[in-house]
Amino acid sequence: MPSCTNKTVLLGLALMCSFSASANNFNYNTFELRMGASPSTFGGEITTLFTQNAHFIGRADSGFENDWDIAAGVGFNGPVSQFADIYGQMLLHNIERHDENNIKTEVNLGIKAWIVANVEVNARFGQLIDTDNSKSIVGFGARFHSTDQLSVGVDLRNNGTYGHQILMSARFGF
Repeated sequence: MPSCTNKTVLLGLALMCSFSASANNFNYNTFELRMGASPSTFGGEITTLFTQNAHFIGRADSGFENDWDIAAGVGFNGPVSQFADIYGQMLLHNIERHDENNIKTEVNLGIKAWIVANVEVNARFGQLIDTDNSKSIVGFGARFHSTDQLSVGVDLRNNGTYGHQILMSARFGF
């Protein structure tokens, strides 16, 4: 159950949305390859729009030690201002780690903003929910867009499965 503080933050972010704006500031038709450090993982993610403000998402990560975290779901996206987008996702995870196979759900909310012409910053907050316990999802990062089709990024993230990591990624737009 979200706390009062979480509800207040979500309400505040929702009220900041500029409902008169209609175009997204970021591409949501992307394919990403990433590598995490401490622990070492490799993964990928694909997102594709199915309406102007909704997208499908699929992702997979593994440390190649008989482990994986595979997730799929839907998300929303929309402009907050002419330089920032807010997004959220609902995902179903299949996680295999330490001889345990778990099905979990994830709910997250994030924001992306341009700080200069080709540099974006982003943040994501959420929960990885299990019947026994829930884990927080927190991430902060920056991304350099060299072209409309290619960007590279670095993130500090705890995705609820592999713990705190530094992630480096290459994202391809289509």
